[in-house]
Order: sequence, then C-alpha cells, then structure tokens
Amino acid sequence: MQDIAPVIVFVGVLVFLAHIFTAIFSRTRVPDVLLLIIIGICVGPVLGLASPAHFGTVGPILTTVTLIIILFESGTALELMSLRSAVGGAMALATVTFFISMGAVAGVALWLTDLELIPAFILGAIVGSISEAIVIPLVKQLRMRKDSQTMLSLESSVNDVLSIVITIALVEAYLLGEFPWAAVAGSLVAAFLVAVVAGVAGAFIWSRLLNRIHAIKNAMFTTAAFVFIIYGVVEILGFNGAIAALAFGITIGNVESIRFYIFRRPQATEVEGLNPTEKAFFSEVAFLLKTFFFVYLGISLELISGWLIQLALILTAVIFLLRIPAVKVTVRKSIPARDASIVAIMVPKGLAAAVLAIIPLQAGVLGGELIKNVTYGVVLSSIVFTSIMLLLLEKTGLSALYVWFYSLDRQKISGYYQRLASIPAPDLSGFQERVSSVNISGLPQRLKTLSSESRANIKTFFHDFGRPKEYRFNIKGKKGKTKK
Repeated sequence: MQDIAPVIVFVGVLVFLAHIFTAIFSRTRVPDVLLLIIIGICVGPVLGLASPAHFGTVGPILTTVTLIIILFESGTALELMSLRSAVGGAMALATVTFFISMGAVAGVALWLTDLELIPAFILGAIVGSISEAIVIPLVKQLRMRKDSQTMLSLESSVNDVLSIVITIALVEAYLLGEFPWAAVAGSLVAAFLVAVVAGVAGAFIWSRLLNRIHAIKNAMFTTAAFVFIIYGVVEILGFNGAIAALAFGITIGNVESIRFYIFRRPQATEVEGLNPTEKAFFSEVAFLLKTFFFVYLGISLELISGWLIQLALILTAVIFLLRIPAVKVTVRKSIPARDASIVAIMVPKGLAAAVLAIIPLQAGVLGGELIKNVTYGVVLSSIVFTSIMLLLLEKTGLSALYVWFYSLDRQKISGYYQRLASIPAPDLSGFQERVSSVNISGLPQRLKTLSSESRANIKTFFHDFGRPKEYRFNIKGKKGKTKK
C-alpha cells in the first residue's frame, strides 16, 4: 500500500493540473497537450520513474479506450450541415497532405541517410500520419467555425487510416519484393466503407434501444460499452475501428435530425439520441482519459541525441512547409483565412506513429532502428512545432502573413502578373553586350562540380556529426543485407 499511495497522489495532482493547463491555454494559448506530454517525458525518459513496461498490457488498452471515447464524443458534437460541407475538403486535404509528406520525407531520408528506397518510404508513411487524439482536443479549444473543426477532425481520422494501411503494405512489399497495388487499394476502400456502414448501422440499432436503456439505473456508460463492441468487432474483421467509432458518434448525435424510414419510424414522444446529461458525462470522461493519455505518450517516447535530432527537426520542418500549399490547394474558399491558417499548422504526430515505428524493426527491415528513433524525434518535435506555431498565430503578427497568403485567389494573382507585365522593360542593350563578351563555356561543368561537392559536404556533416556506429551501413546488397 505504501508503494501505491504516491501513485494515487500523483493521479490526483495530475487531474488538477489538467484543469489548470486548460485555463492556461485559454489565457496564454499554450496548449495543455504539450504541458501534459512534458510531464510524461520528465516522469519517464528523464527521471526514469516510469516506463511503458510498468503499465504492461494496460497501457495499450488505455490508449485504445481513449481514442475510442475521443472519436465518439467528438462525433456527437458534429452537425450534419457542417459535416456535408467538410467531407470533400477533409478527404482531399488528408490525401494530398499524406502523400506529399510521405514522398518528401522519403526523398530527404534517401539523401541524408543510408536507407534504401522502400525503408525510406516506410519512414515517410509513418510520419505522414496526423494524430486525431491530439488534433480533436486542440480544435475544440480554438475559436474556429464548425465546418473547419469538422474538417480537421475528419482529416486526422482519414490520415491515420492511410498511414496504417500503407505502412503495413510497404513492410510486406519489402519482405516479398513487390508492392501489392490492388490489395492496398482494396484495403483502403474496405477500411472506410465497412467501418462507416458498421458505425452508422450500430448507431441506428442503439437508438432503438435508448428508451429502454434510459429506464435502467446507472446505465449511462452502456452507450460507450456499445461503441467498444462496435470498435472491437470491426477491428476483428480486419477493418478500421476508429472510423466506425467516429461514424457511430456522428450518427447517434444527429439521429433526431435524420429521417431514415428504412431503419425506423420516428415518433414524437420517442427519445432517439443522447440527452444533454449523457453528452456532458462523455465530455468529462474524454477530458479525464485525454489527461492520462498524453502523460502516457510522454512516458512512451524515447529521447534521442546527436544527428538524429537534427534529422527529425529537418523532416518536421519539411512536413510543416509542405502543409501550407496543401491547405491552399485543397481547402474551399468559403473557409475563413484565419481558420485555414490554423489548419496549416495542425500536423502533430502521436502514439499511432510511435507504435507503427516498431513494426519495421520487428519485421527485420534494414534501418529499422533508425526508422524507430527518427519517428520518436518527429513525434515530439511535431507536437512542439504545432504548439509554438499556434502560440505565434494567436499572439504575434505571423497570423497576418498566413491570412494574407490564404486570402489570395487566382484573380489577385493574375492581377499581380498583369501589373508586372505592364511595367516597361528597361534598356539592357549595353548589359547584353557585356554579357555576350564573357566566356561561359566551362560554367556548366563548374556548376555541376560545385553542386556535387555541396551535396557531399552536407551529407558528410549529417552522417558524421554524432552519428552512432550502428547506423553506419556499408554498401547495400540487393536483399537488404550489407556487404563488408
């Protein structure tokens, strides 16, 4: 009992701190998510007071339950009108963001590391994910339009599915020597469709039972229990349970507005959806689970050093930079420029990426240890980047730059080109004569030499500056083995 008492005290203090951090966020715009993760890092990797091994199988169960409750509770708050207007933008944004991030990360990894082609794309697929467990709680605390919040919630869920399916497919492709394009496409479509159908059908079935359930005492948590069943059955069948939980929440939260006579016959006196008391209860449960989830995430991270930190920071910066044009291209013009600015910085990675990072190492992929450690660095740095950028958008003039960029449309841009074209060209006859007299026949070769030297110097710097010996691969063989 003496060993348990300090843990109980820590849990109580943690709950109070979570409420204090929420108040700090409302005043200073410093995300409570970051502060909770910092507590976990201090308790875990820094001080060594706790580790994922101490939680055993309870840790993964906690993270899964938290994800289910967060998705379900956020779904109950989504409105059908905002959902209809946000689905197309969310799908487009998730697809564009994921694939350009995966490609760019793979390219940087091929340039600065010794990873082969498929392992580099595995790294890109893992860090291309976006954590809905981080995005959804953050979005709820921000001043955004309903359709913008809905788009971010849907996008993070879709992005997570893409990351899981493609990462596993790439690992299998590395082991088999070929990429199953048809199987991957089929898995993606099935993961979405089956999960959505299961979530919607389960919600309609549960809405028929809610009247009877409300007559039972202490039965408020039975709705969450039914969501757990839906999630588990969908996962057992090999599809995505997270999408099913979100679809269940959206349907049960809007079932009173849906006239779906095939499934049921609405009656005036019948209570079909969740009442305000139940919604408030699930909101409190989501807040409590979120608190422990982020502390556990901090405990689960592993600290890295040397050139791995530099590589993680470079990859995070590339992902954030590419997010800006991705939002510009995919987000509808009706979304306010300020909301688009917030969407552009919402690319934090979470526990899903940390879990996926272990799969290549367990499968024997060459460079699996490097993939795992770099992913941990990107997870932490992406959360810090998101928090800092959110603070800068709220407190500095950076928001004006983002708003200006996302306020530009094609007419304004074409107007700029027209004004530039109307400027009279200067008289360059004398300059052209001087340029023509210069001998530049050997310039292409000198530029080519300079480019290769610069590239070699940069790569050598990142390879040798604090680089652990276990990452110094030799010449690669065709089957992923090194030749010595």
